[in-house]
Amino acid sequence: MPAARKTKKPDLSLRLLAWYDIHRRVLPWRAPAGKRADPYRVWLSEIMLQQTTVQAVGAYYRKFLALWPDVKALAAAKQDEVLAAWAGLGYYARARNLHAAAKVVAGQMGGKFPTTAEALRALPGVGGYTAGAISAIAYDERQAAMDANAERVIARLYAVQTPMPKAKTELHALGSALVPDRAGDFAQALMDLGSAICTPKRPACPNCPLSADCKARKLGIQELLPVKAPKMLRPLRRGAAFVARDRSGAVLLVKRPDKGLLASMLEPPLGEWSEKFPSTAQAIKQAPFEAEWKKRPGIVRHGFTHFELETEVYVADFAKRPKFKGEWVPAEKLRSVALPTVMRKIVEHGLDEGGPLFSSRRSAR
Repeated sequence: MPAARKTKKPDLSLRLLAWYDIHRRVLPWRAPAGKRADPYRVWLSEIMLQQTTVQAVGAYYRKFLALWPDVKALAAAKQDEVLAAWAGLGYYARARNLHAAAKVVAGQMGGKFPTTAEALRALPGVGGYTAGAISAIAYDERQAAMDANAERVIARLYAVQTPMPKAKTELHALGSALVPDRAGDFAQALMDLGSAICTPKRPACPNCPLSADCKARKLGIQELLPVKAPKMLRPLRRGAAFVARDRSGAVLLVKRPDKGLLASMLEPPLGEWSEKFPSTAQAIKQAPFEAEWKKRPGIVRHGFTHFELETEVYVADFAKRPKFKGEWVPAEKLRSVALPTVMRKIVEHGLDEGGPLFSSRRSAR
């Protein structure tokens, strides 16, 4: 490591831990001070927190824990139940991997999680960061858990100006050199510091326990770090969706394939996605069956990781359900099925009559 970036490990680590002991966040998955963390709860929270904010995860975490209080209970659940409980949290491969990993731990490992980052990486859905976070927080293994908050802290502390994601290896090495015996507390301290003090914009540098050694602050470039890679333009796809309702207000949903985007989740029947919207006549030909399909005004927009989607929604009402492979879901149960956010938006748009989403009054139709 270059001399300019030589760490003062004991001093920096102790100062950060002293700050953490006073300012640590109270989070539903975090063990009280001095208590050993439950590996199941750490693993569950870390999978949920992948690409998702703490604020968004809290309610889902509590729901999962109420439904499945340990890994054996989660392993015994049906995948559709897990997907339904996950619906709305996004990145649904995480839910499928979560269930698959629970089965591995409950079955092959006798309900005991691996205790090292290396062994944890063998579980479905557990990558380098997640393995390091679990092993550090649950077992105090000396691992650097470098989430976005931690990377930002380290990038500024050492004025790392290599653009992301190329800087990740360097940031991990610098973070690893700081990990003390209290590895779990240190990992969470970095996360909390990045969340509360070393924020992306207008960081509260005077309140930071590491400010005296922060090279970015001395250079006046703290808000410029870490350097982000240029944003890639995402292609735009367009298509039609078909919301069919029966006399009671139940909506026809079909299951997506077991692999690929939104695998095994529910959706209303969809047309093809392409660069342009189909004409009304073309859309009607893509409908799942013949009906008096009426196009709703407006469109539904949703962003995926690699593309943007715009959807026009066609609606039809039926006195008698047409024969079609799918599930007619009562309006009052639409909130509890495995309906991803984009499909929920589409159904909402189709049912929107100025009232709340999936209101019970529709079931009286």
